[in-house]
Amino acid sequence: MSWLAGNVETAMLRGSKVNPERYAELLPQYIRQLSRDRSKVPPPTASYGAQQRRHFHDYFVTHLPSSSLHPDSRGAAGLSHKFDRKSSTPHTGSHRSAAAAPPSVSRDTTVVRIPLKSAKHHYGACVSRGSRPYNEDSHQAGVIELPAFAKRPPRSITTGRSREVQSAENASGDPQVFYFGVFDGHGGAECSGYLREELHGYLERTASQFHLQSSLPTVGSKKAEAGAEEGEIKQAAQEALKSVHVVDKKDLPDKIANGYTDDEQPAYMESAPPVKQDADQESIRDLEKQLVQNWKKLVGGYFRRFKPAYFSVYGDNTEAEKDPGNNKNFESQGSDIEEVVTYAFLKADYDFVSAQAALEADKKDKVKAERPLNEDDYIIGTPQPITKQQQRSFKGGSTCSIAVLSTPSPTPFWNPATSSSMLVAHVGDTRILLCSTATGVGIPLTTDHHPSSPIEANRLRRYAATFVTDSFGEERISGLANTRAFGDIGSKRIGVSAEPEIRRVELGAAEYSFMVLVSDGVSGTLNDQEIVDIVKEAKTPEQAARNVISFATEVSAEGDNATCLVVRLGGWERRQEGGYGSLGTKESRDYKRQDAMDPRNRRQ
Repeated sequence: MSWLAGNVETAMLRGSKVNPERYAELLPQYIRQLSRDRSKVPPPTASYGAQQRRHFHDYFVTHLPSSSLHPDSRGAAGLSHKFDRKSSTPHTGSHRSAAAAPPSVSRDTTVVRIPLKSAKHHYGACVSRGSRPYNEDSHQAGVIELPAFAKRPPRSITTGRSREVQSAENASGDPQVFYFGVFDGHGGAECSGYLREELHGYLERTASQFHLQSSLPTVGSKKAEAGAEEGEIKQAAQEALKSVHVVDKKDLPDKIANGYTDDEQPAYMESAPPVKQDADQESIRDLEKQLVQNWKKLVGGYFRRFKPAYFSVYGDNTEAEKDPGNNKNFESQGSDIEEVVTYAFLKADYDFVSAQAALEADKKDKVKAERPLNEDDYIIGTPQPITKQQQRSFKGGSTCSIAVLSTPSPTPFWNPATSSSMLVAHVGDTRILLCSTATGVGIPLTTDHHPSSPIEANRLRRYAATFVTDSFGEERISGLANTRAFGDIGSKRIGVSAEPEIRRVELGAAEYSFMVLVSDGVSGTLNDQEIVDIVKEAKTPEQAARNVISFATEVSAEGDNATCLVVRLGGWERRQEGGYGSLGTKESRDYKRQDAMDPRNRRQ
């Protein structure tokens, strides 16, 4: 471009007009010169490709019987050459041995990729913007590269299994780790979109930086064979479903039938103890100390005495806290997935807040303020992807709830015969529920981080002066309804952090029917048991998610953005049998629908 422009500029300086014919002659020469310049550019190196961000795997890999894809007639037709089996062995010669069979699946199975969006019998998602002008909610579901953190199954369970059906393994050789998340943005969709695209990457990078090892045995252990008989798999699943003792509705409290009020929600599930895994403790200490120091320098205030939970550098051992290097047991403690998730959440929030703070600092720069507004506009030269005029600091934020599932064997978590471990990390007022197969009761795994919560009030007691009450009687902190959130750069100093509330749940075989992840557009209108009962009436998780969103938007008075994710678990086939089934909250749901359809209602 500079060569062609130079010739044109020279002609203009001489006072002569540019001849169109001359310009047409120069254009082919410029194209040839441009092609030569591009050919001199070296190809991208291997390190360049390694730095590219991996696309999110919104699918899972499984092994299906070959007969389900294309019938295999080898067994029916037999050997085509009519020789006996001994004579049909391929000749390999005496100087080398025969090639060993690859350690993969058997010839009777085929590896396939199944997108979760297409697996409607296993997963469903639905989103509605309600009456808002645009949608600020986001969600994500797929498989991430994390070491297995599942609890090892008892030997009595695994001894009798000769072969298992394989869902597949990840790059490290562990069973696949599934990831589900719902993100509710406020003030815009920038932060929720950032979490949807980047949060799983922070989890993967943190586990890699911690050098976290798998919780499952690898040395000297024999991996499960692939391609189990279909009848054997179904028999194990049926036995697991039959072993669930269903509780009759007479043994359940009447509040389940009449519906819980806001002050009478069922007790939250206690978290299972963490499972220690091998990790590089020295690297963990350095990373955690650096992150805490960065928060102190960037924000200050609440973060000056900030000691995150699950950080090993701030453990209960006072000697380890003063000088971790002198503690003999400190190096052998290892780490756990809870510590990885806590660091990943705080690191993701720090990167987002620091980026917004940098944009805010540029706007306050007096020198840059005097520069012309069109300084970075594209006139001549290479166009920029985003001009500085388009970069504005984002004042809003987002809440978040994620669920990560790991199994001790390649058998997927939705199989009724398998157990699994689930880790729930939560910030804000999004919600995750489990449905018990035996009782049919919805069990909440998250608590709303509101100023009225005793836990949050205790955490922020030194900043109690910032608590205010709005005209509707709801407490708020710095104008926010949530005391924990990503982003919200203006409220970080008073304690609105992204410290995750973490619960570890051990899921037994067919113990739970399904899992539901919802935003406050759903949980603010329906209580937990109503959401669970709506899901029970659907045939598939995909239909269940649509039914929940349809009912929530129909009876909602606020018209907030609504998101619902439904994940099938082992006891899905018996979801209607426990307790009252789906009839426990039928009257309350019918009343809400009639009240919403009343023409005298103020919402009409």
